[in-house]
Amino acid sequence: MGQFPAMTQTALPADTASMVARAREVIEMNISALQQLEAAIDDSLARAVEIILSRPGYLVVTGMGKSGHIGGKIAATLASTGTNAFFVHPAEMSHGDLGMLRKDVTLLAISNSGESRELRDPLIYCQREGIPVIGITQRPNSFLGRSSAVCLTLPNAPEAHPDGLAPTTSTLMTLAMGDALAMVLTERRGFTAEDFGLHHPGGKLGMSLQSVRDWMGDRPPVPATVPLTATFAEVVSAITEGRKGAAAVVNADGTLAGIVTDGDVRRAFARGDLTGLTAADVMSPRPKVIDPTARMSDAIDLMTQNKIATLLVVEDDRPIAIAHIAELMQAGYVG
Repeated sequence: MGQFPAMTQTALPADTASMVARAREVIEMNISALQQLEAAIDDSLARAVEIILSRPGYLVVTGMGKSGHIGGKIAATLASTGTNAFFVHPAEMSHGDLGMLRKDVTLLAISNSGESRELRDPLIYCQREGIPVIGITQRPNSFLGRSSAVCLTLPNAPEAHPDGLAPTTSTLMTLAMGDALAMVLTERRGFTAEDFGLHHPGGKLGMSLQSVRDWMGDRPPVPATVPLTATFAEVVSAITEGRKGAAAVVNADGTLAGIVTDGDVRRAFARGDLTGLTAADVMSPRPKVIDPTARMSDAIDLMTQNKIATLLVVEDDRPIAIAHIAELMQAGYVG
């Protein structure tokens, strides 16, 4: 099969400038819509937040068409930042899923026109069951607006579509309103970075927010340890068997005295005579350590800043694990 000819400056269509101008116009319309939204934010958002915080159940998000797609993203953002939320398709509610709307939930309903017929059944159900509705719409006098305990009204900004048919600026404003709601809720709940890490165990960001104890797991391997009096051969054997490139050196009571790494072993060999050498002779007496409650990001920073490949995890002054940069890289903690 032939390849497409390379596009060059001279091969571009004659109306390139008009296409670029139109694209910029769309972006400008979006910017203008967001600026209008910012100016329109009032205490209704605060009242919506208070309703959600006062309710013990889930926040159920619903919307039809493009509003539904935006609603799914809003629900995901809420769920990942401390607000128990999920999305339910409004048409599915009319066919049995209204059972998901327990009396302790709150409904966040999205419709630009406020008149989506698929929303009527869930809105009527909420009225009957005393379930508060928070609406997001451009038309506060619509059925959705009238059915809402709090109506988050979007500015009447024009759509970027030439005929105003395809939702563009309206969906962007809805998404921004959802983000604003989620972030205010996050701060009001005191949702921390550690909480975020619990909700995001996968991926580099979530993994970095895990604690060192999370990395260790419930059955961490016993770290290689040797007493201060261990012979040089015993030290090398412990490092080899531990497969972490290091061994912790401990006092008679089990508390940490130092560390012997592969580098310490090589330096000992370079000195020549190994006769009578003990762990106390070759160890580094003040190793870098980390507590198991610390974040993995802190452990990685400590290793990176000090240019070390191994890090002792110490609890109550006793070594309980050894982290090696290679295994952290393999596990995805280090990019």
